[in-house]
Amino acid sequence: MRVLVVSDEESKYIWDFFDKERFRGIELIISCGDLDPRYLTFLATMIPAPVVYVRGNHDKKYDIKPPEGCIPIDDRVFCYKGLRLLGFGGVPGIRGPEHLQYTEREMERRIRKARFQVWRARGVDVLVTHAPAFGLGDLPDRFHQGFECFRGVLDILQPRYHFYGHVHLRYGACGAPIEYGRTTLINACGYKILDINV
Repeated sequence: MRVLVVSDEESKYIWDFFDKERFRGIELIISCGDLDPRYLTFLATMIPAPVVYVRGNHDKKYDIKPPEGCIPIDDRVFCYKGLRLLGFGGVPGIRGPEHLQYTEREMERRIRKARFQVWRARGVDVLVTHAPAFGLGDLPDRFHQGFECFRGVLDILQPRYHFYGHVHLRYGACGAPIEYGRTTLINACGYKILDINV
């Protein structure tokens, strides 16, 4: 399955100079957050594939105007053509869920609530988050540190992929895939096109 993964920065190459041929064969679009809802609506309109998303820390505006034709996957398992995705938006912080910031304990609670869905789906293939896992693609400053509990998800569920955002490449983040156990972690900042065997 050919997948387009996007996050954090709207690509001028896509939005201003869209080339349909470049995105031919895309079967699923996954957003890891912090994108203009109009951008996701544009993707849903221009590429004949479902758009699924988790919310980033700047996506409070989705409460008023969510992206049209797109599917939120926060706190749930979403299955598409045999590919099982589990999504968690937001970032570490203390301002509260109304600001899309969660303490480690609050995120752990969200993960626990999703356990039955994971069991019913017999696992997950892709973990989709806005924040990275702690020590795996995050940065040392407190605004861009990841969740420790995401490492637990990776250790226990061993998804094939973890797509995340929040850590822009211009901040000095690693743009190369990270291998952790059986999981390939990919910073989706900007956009990436991947082929995933289902």
